[in-house]
Amino acid sequence: MSKEHKKKWLRGVLRVVVIAVLAVGGFFGWEWWKSQQVSDLPDGIVSGNGRIEAVQVDVATKFAGRLGEVAVDEGDLVEHGQVLATMDTSQMEALLAQAKAQQAEVTQSVSEAQANIEKSESELSLSLKDVARSDELISQKAMSQAQFDEDQSTAEKAGATLKAVRAAFRTQEFALDAAKAHVHEIQTELDDAVLTSPVRGRVLYRLSESGEVLPAGGKVLTILDMSDIYMEVYVPSDAAARLQIGGEARIVFDVAPQYAAHANVTFVSPEAQFTPKQVETANERDKLMFRVKVQLPPDRVESYIDRIKTGIRGVAYLRVDPSAVWPERLQQPFPVTPPTLVEASTNTLTESPVSVPQ
Repeated sequence: MSKEHKKKWLRGVLRVVVIAVLAVGGFFGWEWWKSQQVSDLPDGIVSGNGRIEAVQVDVATKFAGRLGEVAVDEGDLVEHGQVLATMDTSQMEALLAQAKAQQAEVTQSVSEAQANIEKSESELSLSLKDVARSDELISQKAMSQAQFDEDQSTAEKAGATLKAVRAAFRTQEFALDAAKAHVHEIQTELDDAVLTSPVRGRVLYRLSESGEVLPAGGKVLTILDMSDIYMEVYVPSDAAARLQIGGEARIVFDVAPQYAAHANVTFVSPEAQFTPKQVETANERDKLMFRVKVQLPPDRVESYIDRIKTGIRGVAYLRVDPSAVWPERLQQPFPVTPPTLVEASTNTLTESPVSVPQ
């Protein structure tokens, strides 16, 4: 090997050794920094690592049919009530027109039945008057018994006819109610063919495309509910027993460690479980831990809604003792107005699309 090649080889080896030393030093430095962050916590405050999550909401079809149009794409921010997709409704519209025609026909029958009632009431009234006159005449022996019996029979027939037309009227009313219900049913299907967002959130998955034939309950979109942003952490039993729903918490994110987002405890599991493998604890692999949900206030999330991304990792700090004082490093909240620049590694502000609110 020539002297020049030997120098190049030594420089390469030296470079690899330096990189390895820096990597190892960085790793142990990071581990030391994390241990310091936990160890400097005062009594009454515990911590756990986790990641930002949001409730997922599926937008699905209520009835089977062909998907007409999907109006949003993955990543879009959608508002509550916004139209997201529509189903092909040509067949239902034809059925609705037919049902309305049947309703109009039954409505006409109801009107005719009402007219028959009025006619029968008039005929009965006239027959009763004839019977009254006949009764007076027969008492004066000015009318034959046969004529009197005929007038009475006519009145009885008029009464029976009135009962029949009233029954027919009620039947037509029932038919009209059924026709209206049928129209309402089809109209409801048409309304349900327009798929709207049940929450304000971001489209996570677009699961179906225009023209696909979907079954009842076929999923079209999955949306992240941005009004329910939270982090799940695991704490030991002694801390879980002291936690209160609504208790104060802080969340420090890996992407912006200079800020501590204000949060609240909204759930403490009533059952212990073995620590998940991805969860780091102060005492490595504690046997049993309790799952805790820490939620970011929706009103503070609002100003950062365009930047929040699920999956961002961080550490949640929970105050199990209401008298405990937050360390100074956990008292710097996120700005009310989102900063345009954030760089986690140097705690200085640079361009970044991701940030989280207090």
